[in-house]
Order: sequence, then C-alpha cells, then structure tokens
Amino acid sequence: MRRVFGVTRWVLSGLLFAAVAATLWLYLAPPALIQLGSNYAAKIICSNVFMAGRDAETVLRNDVQAPGHPLLKLMRVSVDPQEATVRTGLFGLFGGGLAVYRGGTGCVAVPDGDIAAAEGLDFTPPEPEPRSASLWPEGRETDAADYPQIAALLDDERLAGPGMRAMIVVQHGRIIGERYGPDTISADQPLIGWSMTKTVTSALVGTVIGAGRLSIDDDHLLPEWSGDERAGIKVADLLGMQSGLIFNEDYGDVTDVTRMLYLENDMPAFVADKPLAGPPGTIFNYSSGTSVLLSRVWQNALDNDEEALAWPYKALFRKIGMDSAAFETDPRGTYVGSSNLYAAARDWAKFGQLLLQDGVWKGEQVLPAGWVDYMRRPTKASGGEYGRQVWLHGPRANTPKGVPEDRGFDLPKDAFWMLGHDGQTITIIPSLDMVVLRMGLTPSWLGYKPQALIEALSKLPENPS
Repeated sequence: MRRVFGVTRWVLSGLLFAAVAATLWLYLAPPALIQLGSNYAAKIICSNVFMAGRDAETVLRNDVQAPGHPLLKLMRVSVDPQEATVRTGLFGLFGGGLAVYRGGTGCVAVPDGDIAAAEGLDFTPPEPEPRSASLWPEGRETDAADYPQIAALLDDERLAGPGMRAMIVVQHGRIIGERYGPDTISADQPLIGWSMTKTVTSALVGTVIGAGRLSIDDDHLLPEWSGDERAGIKVADLLGMQSGLIFNEDYGDVTDVTRMLYLENDMPAFVADKPLAGPPGTIFNYSSGTSVLLSRVWQNALDNDEEALAWPYKALFRKIGMDSAAFETDPRGTYVGSSNLYAAARDWAKFGQLLLQDGVWKGEQVLPAGWVDYMRRPTKASGGEYGRQVWLHGPRANTPKGVPEDRGFDLPKDAFWMLGHDGQTITIIPSLDMVVLRMGLTPSWLGYKPQALIEALSKLPENPS
C-alpha cells in the first residue's frame, strides 16, 4: 500500500511539475499563435475604445471573439485610460498582448513592449474646415426619406447580410438610402475599412504623383533592394499587386500578413526582406504587404516625416470633407495602407463619390486627371480581375475556386469595387451614377455576397420613390 501511495505521490508531483513548467513556458515564451491572437485582440479593442468610444468588453465579445479563431474566446482584456493602453492575453496571463493609442496616428500593437518607441512623432491632424448644415456631402441631411423603394431593399435582411453595420446608397451625388445595424452606435461611428484602405492608398499615391514627387515608372524604391533584382520593382508593379515578392495573405494562422500586422514593429522592412517569386510585373499576388510598401514609398517621396504624416489629411481627407478619417501607422511611423483606416460610413461614401467623379471634388482635381481610369484599368498579370488597388468584380465569399465571383448576378458591366475583410464593400457604378456602401462584421465563411444588393438596386427604375 505504501508503494502505491509512493507511486501516486510521484505521479502527482510529476504532473504538478509539468503544469508549472507549461505555465512558465506559456508566460515567458508563448507560441507565436498566442502572441498573435493577443496582439490582434489588443489592437482591435484599442482602436474601438479610444477612437470609436465603444466598451472594451463588448468589442472583445462581438468583434474579436464571435467571428474569430476559437483561441480568441479565451482572451481577457484590461484597459488603462490614463496610459491609453490595452493589454490582453490568454486567460489574461499568456501572450503579452499590448496596444497603445497615440492620438493622431491611432492605435497600434506593440509586439516588443516598447511603448515609447511605438508612440512615434507627436502628430495632430489638421483641423477640418467648418461645414454647412446643408445636404450631404457638405452637411448632415440626406434625401433618403424620399426613396421608400430603396429603404425597402436595405431593410431586406437577405440583401443586408448578417452582421451589417452600415449601408448607404448614393446616386447623383445625394444619399438616397441609409441604414445602420444594431451594433453601430451612430452614423458618426468610425468603422474600419480593412482592405478598402488599399484603394485609399492608391489615391494617395496619385496625389503624390500629381504633386510631382513620384512617378509610376520609378524603380530602385528602397535602399535594401540596391544591387539585386528587386531594385527593378516599379511603383506601377506595387499598385497592380505584381511586384513579384513572395507574401502569404492567408488569415487564421501565423502567416506573412498576420505576422506583419500584429508581430512586427517595422512593417515595410518585414515585407521588403521577402524574396522574389518571379520577375516584377509578371505574377499577380494579392498582398497587404505590397500596400504597406506603397505607403512607405510615397512617404519616402516627401520631404520629412511631418509632411508625410499630414499628407493624407491635407491632400485628400480634408479636401473631400472626410473629416472622421483616422489613419493608423505601424510602430515606426508608416501608414498601414493595407488595412487600418477608420472613418464614419458617410465619409467612406464620400471617398467612393470622389472615385465616381474621376477624382474631382467641388471643381478641384484632387486626384490627377485620368488617375481613376488608371486605377480601374485591369492588369495583365491579374487576368483582368484587378486594377490598381481596386477589384473589378465583387467578393468571392465562399464561392468555389474556379467559379467566377459574380456568376449568377446580373451586374452593371462598369462596376468596380473596394473590398475589405469581414464584409466591407464600396461599389462604384459610373453608368448609374451610383455608389453603394455596405460595411459590417461578416466573415466570408457566412457566404454573404453584396452582389445581390447591387443587382437589386440596378434593376430599380431611375429615381424610384
């Protein structure tokens, strides 16, 4: 009997030792997946708490845990309003998730824990100009109440899709339909565009080119590419997602895109270090890393960091009244041009309207003449699917590979799309003089396709009432 008790004691001691060792390992050297999940949770909560005024636990539950990896359901969060920091971790202990709010440059994950280095320059965006109380886009009033048929379409849950947070229909320069979801605080709530930000990055490149600081034919873009084949990558190659650089855009695990966004302090340096899979201009590879490199390139083309940080606001956002826009940088000051632009839905719609108007706003050529046409022009490497940071078809959702994304829908042939993660879309339809925005928290595995909404809107008679 003593022997049995002795063996049991040794077994229990071994199990206790293993548990302590595992706990120490998770605490001191958590696996990359746990670090990734922790930093992702911290970053999303930070932006929504400090920029959108939302409750941290609500964001954790609705935005991070509900649609995400099962591991995220074990995350716990703490917010320090004085330090403007958010800390997260597995059971609140493991992973070391940390994000900091820095005012003008938004929130950022801090994978190395160096908050001081991540705070970057002291930057305050220029103040917006006074706006009138007239109709949108200058004021707040809309024409939406005059269009009951549009309202009926937006009230159709099948067309709105699960997790919808904002829907806006603009025609002939006026909002003729508008609806918000139950998770949306108000029409003024900043919403993340995810990869719709890429299209804004293309517009910003256009403004820098229009100012004579950059050209689509420029190469030798980064000093770290000096002396190798990557020096041949041109601005045009980056715009068309055909740089030739290897980059894994898969989500849900530790891949290039998730590592870049949540585990790297210098995002463009991480991407610039990637090797070529083939000659520039010959391979299409949709890559958030490419859009971040574009940000670094246009920022480098300006005189200094101060000018670069102010540029999106002075050259674009303030000119079109996109006053709620908040563009986040990485820890070292590069705009996250792939993903991290927040703005209220009506302001996102203003950007779509700018593209519809060929880059002209109130008579001013905000984007260079012909730039929007260039953005829409399909690249050869993409097989006609992609232009310059815009898509020429709607989202795939769970459409099987090999099946065209828009099959089964009768859509206007000239429509082009801004597409973002979790169901963010803006559709620009020149033939209808229409812009349609749909934003939400709608993972692709739910199968929602906004093409049905666009088809329904396009079938209505002109100016239905």
